[in-house]
Amino acid sequence: MRIISGKHKGRRITAPSKLPVRPTTDMAKEALFNILNNQYHLSELKVLDLFSGTGNLAFEFGSRDAKDITAVDANFDCVKFIKKTSEELELPIMAVKSDVYKYLEKGAMKSDLIFADPPYDFTADQFGKIAKIIFDRDLLNEDGALIIEHSKHTDLSQFSHYSHQRKYGSSVFSFFE
Repeated sequence: MRIISGKHKGRRITAPSKLPVRPTTDMAKEALFNILNNQYHLSELKVLDLFSGTGNLAFEFGSRDAKDITAVDANFDCVKFIKKTSEELELPIMAVKSDVYKYLEKGAMKSDLIFADPPYDFTADQFGKIAKIIFDRDLLNEDGALIIEHSKHTDLSQFSHYSHQRKYGSSVFSFFE
């Protein structure tokens, strides 16, 4: 995996092979950040990265000067890798080991942008539960967005606050506002 833009542009990051992850592809990540760059000043965003895995997106936000980034994952080794790498790169990422649903219910603070990249084999209801908790708890700041990455075989358009989706290869980003 590599950082596409910002102060660490082109930097390759090699995650341990034992991590149970599926990082967002560079093509999909680049397309997503092109969208975000046109809608937000990334340096002003408070970002919450759920199911963070390798920290791929958190590192990208940090490289682009986002100042307040929280990366949440249930896997100890993923959180350890994110902490170590963010310290090496001097990025303002707080890595939290937690079940994402429990974190959203109890520990999450309001954010401008919440990105969730759960396992692709989640059911539609498991994906929908993420959006439901976020909107029920009012965890987005004004003009904020939730973006859920999922496979092209999953349709999230039936859930409340769904706005639109963008497809990139086998990955889809569904936007909730």
